[in-house]
This record gives sequence, structure tokens and C-alpha cells, in this order.
Amino acid sequence: MNRPEDKDALCILKETSRTFYIPISQLPSGLKEAVTSAYLCMRAIDEIEDHPGLDSFTKAKLLRKISLLLQEGVDNSSFQNFSAKLDFNITHLPEVTQRVGEWAILASETIAPRIWDVTAAMADRMAYWAENNWAIHTESDLDRYTFSVAGAVGLLLSDLWSWYDNTKTNRTEAIGFGRGLQAVNILRNHTEDLARGVDFFPDNWTAEDMQTYAQRNLLLADSYTNSLPPGPARNFCHIPLTLAHATLDILTMGEEKLSRSQVMELISRCNNSA
Repeated sequence: MNRPEDKDALCILKETSRTFYIPISQLPSGLKEAVTSAYLCMRAIDEIEDHPGLDSFTKAKLLRKISLLLQEGVDNSSFQNFSAKLDFNITHLPEVTQRVGEWAILASETIAPRIWDVTAAMADRMAYWAENNWAIHTESDLDRYTFSVAGAVGLLLSDLWSWYDNTKTNRTEAIGFGRGLQAVNILRNHTEDLARGVDFFPDNWTAEDMQTYAQRNLLLADSYTNSLPPGPARNFCHIPLTLAHATLDILTMGEEKLSRSQVMELISRCNNSA
């Protein structure tokens, strides 16, 4: 049960990602709740994977426990007292993680179990990578990791578009959509990741190699987005894809990241062209 001081899902979404808050908040009713549920569930477990105060063993144990609880889901009542069932002291974790059981039941019961399935599988994969200290030595390792945390999200988005209005998609391109965005994030956060002892670059890869990898997957993402019919799915995908391309461009030029004003201008252009 929500506490009186708890913020609603869109408020938490805005706090965790202003970038994704905009395209999600613009989705039609029904689809908006489903995508919000998916985003917040995955952000909840992502916060565990990236948490600086947890050791790898604890991260893996907590992620697997969340996965098992999601796999127990039968209906909305299955998620009552979800956090209490984790058997962990999670009060030091972000609110988005503490309330993952609430996010799991935001979507319609006709699609919510698909979100539980994907989040559970992703939590298990994150546990694997935590236990192995995110050891990425080859491009195949990188492909496995980017599928685990992002390519699978592209597939879920395709499921959500199909569920909402029977939109058809190329699912190989859907994986590329997720991988491309993740590769740009890896490039953008490379220095910070190294500082915490994690390197997502395969052995002997330079920034230029990762830029090539990102660009190759963003081409699939372009094809995925451009093949979507006019409507909510295309409008949604257009914003993060535009930002990913722009971020990759400035990283290639040696700059660190887009400014807030640049981000808002690009989003405005996307909305005006929708």
C-alpha cells in the first residue's frame, strides 16, 4: 500500500529520467502506464546493478530475489508487501528500487505479466554480470551484455506496441535499437565506470571502436524507428534515438555530453516534427 508521502509513478519517472519522462508522458492512456511500468521496473534493478555501496555478491543476491518474486506473480495481489518479501534492508536504496512491486502492477493485467517476465530475466542476467565483475573481453561479450540490459528492452517495446494497437516491428532491429542506445551510454559514462572499477570496452578497444559499434547498432535503430507507422510508438522512439545520435556526434568530437538546453531543443524539434 502506498504511504501518504509517496510520489506517484510519473513523479518518480521525472526524477529518475527527465529525458524519458517526456516521451512516456505523451503516450496515450493504457500504453503510458505499461511503458511507465516497464521503465520503472528496469530502472529499479538498474539502480542495484550500479549501486556504489553494494558489493557484487549482495547485488547478485538481491537481483535474483527480485527475479524470483516477479516469477511468483499470479495477479496484482501477488505484489502486496513485495519489498518486505525481499529479506533485505533496502531502506538505503533509491525510492524507485524500494517500490518496484508497485511499478510491476501499473500496467493492464493483459500485458503486465510480460513486463514481469522481462524484468525477472533481466535481473537474473544482471546478477550474472555482477558476479563476474562485468568482465567484457570480446565483442561477443559486449553483445551479450548489451542484449542483457538493453536489447531485451527493445524486444519488450515491440511487444508493447503490438499489444496496444497491433503495430508490427522487425525484432532484430528492435535489439539494435536497445543496443545502440546502450552503447552510447557506455561511451558517455566510460570515465565514471573506470573510476568504479568497471570497463565495458572489450580488450584493446578504443573509443573509436566503441563509436563504430554504437553507430552500427544505431543504423538498426534508425530502420526500426522509421519503419514504425505514424503514431505513439514512432513518436516515443524518435526522441531517445535523436538524443543518442546527437550524443554520439559530440562524443566523437571530443565533448563530454549534451547540455540541458541542447537536449530540450532536440526534444522540441522531435515533438514539432511528429
